Amino acid sequence: MSKILFTIGYEGLDPERLRAALKEAEIGLLADVRAVANSRKRGFSKGALRAGLEEAGLGYAHLRELGTPKAGREAARAHDAALMRRIYCEEVLDTADGGLALEALAEMAARQPVCLLCFERDPERCHRRVLAERLAGHGFAVVDLFG
Repeated sequence: MSKILFTIGYEGLDPERLRAALKEAEIGLLADVRAVANSRKRGFSKGALRAGLEEAGLGYAHLRELGTPKAGREAARAHDAALMRRIYCEEVLDTADGGLALEALAEMAARQPVCLLCFERDPERCHRRVLAERLAGHGFAVVDLFG
């Protein structure tokens, strides 16, 4: 039986809808893969997000080392998924530290249902798609949640 990795982008969501989607999918841990876990959207900065999730009985981990570098975030905002992917792989995943962080994420996701969180609603425009593809090589099936 394959393990399942979930992903979600909070673009267009409010914290309540995010929590409802996570609960419905029976997620145990939200893995925040933003390099900078701050947001102008109410409830999505690291402290508020963690508090709201814990109050709902959900775990939270900020995996900053798996976040997208600034140039990659700019490419994603410009709708250049190919450039974002290249930058992310070269500067994060294909480094020694990135490989270790990916292995740690795989171990977390093997223990309990984990959902990767970033901003972009469309997973094809987000580095969480690249992470999910890499984890598919570790035996994970991927399910994108949309809230």
